[in-house]
Amino acid sequence: MKMKILAALAGVATAAAVTGCVSTVSGTRTAAVPFQRDSVSGRYQRTLPEVYAAAKTVLQRDGVLQTEFIPHDTTNTVRSVFGKVNQRDVWIRVEQVNPQITQVTVEARTKWGAGDIDLTHELEKEIALQLIQ
Repeated sequence: MKMKILAALAGVATAAAVTGCVSTVSGTRTAAVPFQRDSVSGRYQRTLPEVYAAAKTVLQRDGVLQTEFIPHDTTNTVRSVFGKVNQRDVWIRVEQVNPQITQVTVEARTKWGAGDIDLTHELEKEIALQLIQ
């Protein structure tokens, strides 16, 4: 019995040691497994409002849009949204590179902090498809 309790405590301690606090693409911080690829970027020859509207539409269609904001340390050329898709936390950052080019960066994590690169890639692709409709 004592060995099972010690093993459980060792497992909890290991999980706590592996999980850390990392920055998201929107500039906020969250608990996560560090050093794991969890974001995908794409550049489009569209204006910031067009790409931002497409990102919001995709997030609302696939999940729940919870927050949209402009990060405080940037100008109006950066906008971000946060939501949930398939019980994953999703952050989308839309940034104007120049007046003709806009970059979108999508990041997705499970509730335990592991990155979900497949969902991230899928959402970024859906944003691109939304732009051509």
